[in-house]
Amino acid sequence: MTDESKKILIIKPSALGDIVLAMPAACMLRQNFPGAYISWMVRPEFAPLLEGHPAVDELILFDRKRLGKWWRSAKSFNLLVELVKQLRAGNFDFALDLQGLLRSAIFAFLSGSPQRIGTADIQERSARWFYNKLIDSNEIHLVDRFMNLAQATGAKRTSVEYGLKVDDAAKQQIASLLAENKADENKYAVLVPGSAVPAKNWPADKYAELANRLANKFGLHIITTGTKSEQAVISAVAKNIHNRNKFTDLAGQTTLKQLIALLAGAKIVISNDTGPGHIAAALGTPMVMIFGYTNPLRVGPYGRPDCVAAVDAFNRGKNVESADPLHSVENVTVDMVWEKILWQIQHI
Repeated sequence: MTDESKKILIIKPSALGDIVLAMPAACMLRQNFPGAYISWMVRPEFAPLLEGHPAVDELILFDRKRLGKWWRSAKSFNLLVELVKQLRAGNFDFALDLQGLLRSAIFAFLSGSPQRIGTADIQERSARWFYNKLIDSNEIHLVDRFMNLAQATGAKRTSVEYGLKVDDAAKQQIASLLAENKADENKYAVLVPGSAVPAKNWPADKYAELANRLANKFGLHIITTGTKSEQAVISAVAKNIHNRNKFTDLAGQTTLKQLIALLAGAKIVISNDTGPGHIAAALGTPMVMIFGYTNPLRVGPYGRPDCVAAVDAFNRGKNVESADPLHSVENVTVDMVWEKILWQIQHI
C-alpha cells in the first residue's frame, strides 16, 4: 500500500461543533496523503457542513434516528445492513474513530478495516475491544487530540487548517435575506444565545445588554440565530432589545450552508459554547465564545485565546467539565465579554 492509495474512514457523526473541531485532522490527512480516498461517516443533518470539503471524498450517512430502531423495525434493520455493506465495500485501510463511543467503535469494527484506531482513555471502556490500535494522548484541546489520532495513519503533524468554505449560492441567499430585513450585509453582528444544553447559555438579559451596546456604539444590525427549539431563549433576548428596527431573528430560518455564510460575513459573532460559535471560530470571523462549566482549554477557539470569555478560563487543567460554581456561565459579566469584543473589533 502506497501513501497515495490509502483509504481512510473518519467516524465522527456528531455533534456540529465537534465535527468542526475534527476538520483539522482531515486536512492533515489530505496534506500528507494527497491521493488518498477519505470517507467521513456523519449524521444527515450535519452532512452539509462537509459537502465540498477539500479533504473529504465521500460522505457516509449515519441516520441515528432510523438506525436506532433496527431491533424492532424491518426497515431500520435493512438500513443498518446496507450501511454495513457500504462500509465493507469501502475496503478501508484505516478506520479512525473520533467519536469515541461504543457504537462508533462497533462501526469501526464492522467496516472490516485492518487498522481500527481509537483513544486509550475512551469513556465507554467496552469500546476498546473493537479497536486494535489505542492511542494515548496527553493533549487537552480536541483539535490536538484528533490530529494526534490521525498521526496513527503515518501522517505527520501539520498546521491547523479547517478547510471550511462558504457556499457561493448560500452567500447570495443570505445577502437577499439580509436585504429583506433591512440589514446592511457589511454591518451586522450575530448572537447565538441558545444551545442544546441550557447550562451553557449565558443569561438572556446579558445578551440583550450586549446587543444594545453593539448597536449604539458601532451601529450594527443585531441578528440572532439558533434552532427553532431555542426560540424561547431568543425571545427573552429580543424583548429587551431597544432598537427593534435594527434587530432580526433568523432562528430556524437558515440552512446549515446559509448559517455558515451568515457567520462568515458578520463583523462580530457572540456565542455560547455551541456549534455555530465553533463554525465562526473555524472561519476566522471576529468572535467571542462564552464559557461556563465546559473547559475552554479543551474546546475553545483554537489558537485564539482573546476570543474566550470565561471565569478562570485557562487554569482548569485537563478536566472536560468543571463542578466549581465559580465557573458557572452566569458569572461571566457583560463587561468581560465587551472587553473581548472591543479587542476583536479593533483588530478587524
